[in-house]
Amino acid sequence: MAVLPAESEAGADSAGCYDCALYPASFPDLSDEHDDPALRRAFHSAGMGGIQKEKSRQKGEIIIMRIFLTILITVFLVLAALLIAALIHTLCIPKKFSDYKPNPDKKRAETYAGKLSRMVAYDTTSHQGMHDREKFLGFHRLLEELFPLVHQKLEKTEIEGNLLFKWEGRNHDRPIVLMSHQDVVPAEGEWIHDPFSGDIADGKVWGRGASDTKCSVMGFFQAAEELLAEGYVPEQDIYLSSSCTEEWAGDGCPKLVEELKRRGVRPYLVCDEGGGIITDPIGGIKGNFAMVGVFEKGKADVQFTAKGNGGHASAPSPGSPIARLAAFENSVEKHNPFRVKMLPEVSAMFRTLGPYANFGLRYLFENLWLFQGLLTRLMPAISAQGAAMLRTTIAFTMQSGSDAVNVIPQEASVSANMRFIPHQGMEESLEIIRKRAEKYGLSMSVLYQSDYTKPIDIHGDAFRMVQDVIAQTFDGMAGNPYVMTGATDARFYQEICDNVIRFAPVIYGPEQMRGMHGVNENIEYSCLPGCVDFYKNLIRAQK
Repeated sequence: MAVLPAESEAGADSAGCYDCALYPASFPDLSDEHDDPALRRAFHSAGMGGIQKEKSRQKGEIIIMRIFLTILITVFLVLAALLIAALIHTLCIPKKFSDYKPNPDKKRAETYAGKLSRMVAYDTTSHQGMHDREKFLGFHRLLEELFPLVHQKLEKTEIEGNLLFKWEGRNHDRPIVLMSHQDVVPAEGEWIHDPFSGDIADGKVWGRGASDTKCSVMGFFQAAEELLAEGYVPEQDIYLSSSCTEEWAGDGCPKLVEELKRRGVRPYLVCDEGGGIITDPIGGIKGNFAMVGVFEKGKADVQFTAKGNGGHASAPSPGSPIARLAAFENSVEKHNPFRVKMLPEVSAMFRTLGPYANFGLRYLFENLWLFQGLLTRLMPAISAQGAAMLRTTIAFTMQSGSDAVNVIPQEASVSANMRFIPHQGMEESLEIIRKRAEKYGLSMSVLYQSDYTKPIDIHGDAFRMVQDVIAQTFDGMAGNPYVMTGATDARFYQEICDNVIRFAPVIYGPEQMRGMHGVNENIEYSCLPGCVDFYKNLIRAQK
């Protein structure tokens, strides 16, 4: 039980202060014999002032807390309203399905398959250090046999195995170029069908080059052949172009571009390979979709070198060249130095694919005004291909060091392939990775470099025309902008053409994607009539 202290001997009268009795040493003596009314009033005034200050402080804290809670509740309500608005917006957009399948024109498909088969059976393998012009001249003789009217009526130019045909139109102010390459990569590994058999089996043409990209070469040559047979004269000049050095980034296409420059030709549109009709292009989106490459990322091959004291592996010292290279590679993989950003072309791709996605993705894609930042951060974790469309990438591919397992090398190196994004181009990206390498005592050398290409205006007339032709040819299919993470010959045309697209009008399913540059390359020949029709419609669309 608490016991109150006794009153002081002097006592406290009825008008006194009990607190003074509790703490007599702390306050003036206010006993009767020392009673001072002024002092007593001052004392009471001071006590009341302290209480008022405490009450004011507490009141201020309550006001601040109320303001904070009001802001918090307001933010929550606004966020909830935005999420609900986004949900309503998504629910108001009807779910779409991409159920496009090739029009079953068996006779045409088999005819085209026969031509493509013969083209595939002719080995046009080409790589750096191995370019045989005579091989390609032989392939040209095959093309002449397969497409006689093209060779009879069009103006042909051959430059070291590279082909350029001019089909003169009624007008010459907006020429277009249809192009794809003749050469193929080496065929290694075990194949179901011989890589240069051109076998037709299981509804497919098999062999190296079937999908990459003799199908496109066959498509635009056949389109011209059929239109010529009808007596058709194009409204604009049409150029058919095919290099024989694309697979190793040789100088074939640049020589064709130089020839066009010499003639003063500035194409209105260039259509090369690169994109295509892709099956299930993104997880959560099912069906066939026309993915049109609107620009290419830049590219560089770089080498990082570490030097140090070599020696016998029985007495290793820390910081060996191999160890420093490994630490550098691990650093780049764990702490990616390149920033992510949603490009307008990628946003447009997500918006056009949105109605076809599952509900979760549709909710994000249809409301990029709200979720773009979130999607930008999530995409690198969701998909490597998605991440590649948002930032510069680097992939370590080759490493060298000691020739013996028990020898620590004095010098070791690792090579990497980089792909540059427009918001962080070649120079900036190379400098970023150079600085990271220097932290580990590494030197960097650039073996090859080229920056990203200029994108086509996805809101311009040329791109809309391509979208219209895609819809016309493939039962209303939308043409979706697509960032090319690989490299094609199309990049060489950017100095003479503002409208360069990358689109091969054939269906690339998972099997075709695996076979490209791999084993068992093939193409389903049921899609070949659509390929030919696309090029015919594109030629007719010129005004």
